Order: sequence, then structure tokens, then C-alpha cells
Amino acid sequence: MSDADLPRSAAGGDALETARLCARVARDIIRSATSHADVTAVKGRGNVVTATDLAVERAVMAILREHFPGHAILSEETASATPTDGWTWVIDPLDGTKNFSRGIAHFAFTLALCVDGEPVLGLTTHPLLGLEVVAIAGGGCTVDGHRAVLRPCPTVADAVVAMDLGYNADRARRQIELAAHLWPGMQSLRIPGSAALGFAGLAAGWWDLYLHSDLQPWDLAAGLLIVREAGGVVLARDGTPAALASRAVIAGTGTAVRDALARAGELPVT
Repeated sequence: MSDADLPRSAAGGDALETARLCARVARDIIRSATSHADVTAVKGRGNVVTATDLAVERAVMAILREHFPGHAILSEETASATPTDGWTWVIDPLDGTKNFSRGIAHFAFTLALCVDGEPVLGLTTHPLLGLEVVAIAGGGCTVDGHRAVLRPCPTVADAVVAMDLGYNADRARRQIELAAHLWPGMQSLRIPGSAALGFAGLAAGWWDLYLHSDLQPWDLAAGLLIVREAGGVVLARDGTPAALASRAVIAGTGTAVRDALARAGELPVT
């Protein structure tokens, strides 16, 4: 698939153009709010919402409804029950809200266009760094316009590992147990606090493996495609290919991911 194969918008452009428009609008809203990231709601242990999350979501959904009125929209804050049949935009308006709310400059806007649950376009951007990671199914992955390929990493021992814990206490505890099990047989460990940047960071070369045990579709949709189109794999903990509904995944080069799964052995996810 290429840009030309993506669906055309009501305005005559393609889906990538619309995705980039959404990212620019999201970036401007987020940048303007970094000095006053007030928490407006708490959805659970450590899971907060700011006015910025909601403002970005409203703006992006308005763009998508104008440009693709026949497409469904699945977004974290307001449309989590949307079915994923047919053409569906999957959005996380501000991934890494806890970081954002505490003034930690590591968060992202991410969206994907899926057809019948399979992502065909993914875009993740860091609003402050200006980082843009884009993937198109069959068309490769780019980081800031340059073709991206995951760096070679044959084993966990060669890897900088990134890991996120999510909001489920039992799953987080198991994730910590997994980190302890793999340590010290890795180079180092990072906790990004943003699943979107966890996957995008693989394409950008920040780390070599990324593990998460408590994902939602909006956390995962763009990342699935980004990693695959950059030459990596995203597997569920049972070793099967991850899908939009997968909750616990390991992503990176195929050899390193399989080595991590082998080292994890029978450690449970929950």
C-alpha cells in the first residue's frame, strides 16, 4: 500500500494528509498547555485526564468527521465502545498523560487508520521534540521523513529494554517480576510512561525491546504497524502475532523478542 492507495478524504486529500493535519492541531494544543496541565478527572489508580486530553480529542474528532464522515472513530476519552469493523480511526489524544501532568516532557499524540481491525496507517508524534514516526502498510516506516529500520539486536543481552506497567496492579506486579527475571541479562531498563513512544522509540533507535502488559487498542494501533513496517515484530506473550485487542505484548527485532519470550518461560502475565 502507498499514499495513493489510502482512502481519499471529502476534501480530496489522502488519509496521510489528514493524519498529519490532526497531528499538527494536536501538537499546537498540547504545546500551548504544557505550563498548566491541570488534572480534571481520575479514571483509576494513576490514570488521570487533563483538559488537554479532551481538547485534543475534540479537535481531532472534528477534523476526522469532516474529512472522513463515513469512518468510525475509536478514541480513548469518549468513544471507547466504537466497533472496529470497516474503516476506523483509532486515537490517543495524549498518551503519557501522567508524564504531561507532572511536567515530564515525554508524551505523544498517536492515531491509526484501521480496516476491519488491521492498521494500514499509523502516526505517532512527540509534540515537544517534533518527532514524527509514520508507517503505511506495505510502504515502510519513516522517522522525521527518513526510512527507519530497527537496529540489529539478536538477544536480550544486547538490548536496551523499555517496559511500561499500565494501571492494573496485578499485571504491573507481574511485569516487575519479569523485569527482575530478565535482569541483569540486559544492558539497561527504561520506563517510558507512554506506550505510543514505547513503540515509536523502537523505530527511532532509542531502545531495542519494548514490553507492555496492559494495553488498550488506542495504545497499540499505530505501534503495531510502526514496528512491523520498521522490520520488527510485535508478539503476544504466547508467541502469536499481536492484534488490536492484545493486552500484553513484546516488540522489537524478531530474534530479540523470541529470546525474551524464551527467557520469560512460564511466567504469567496476570
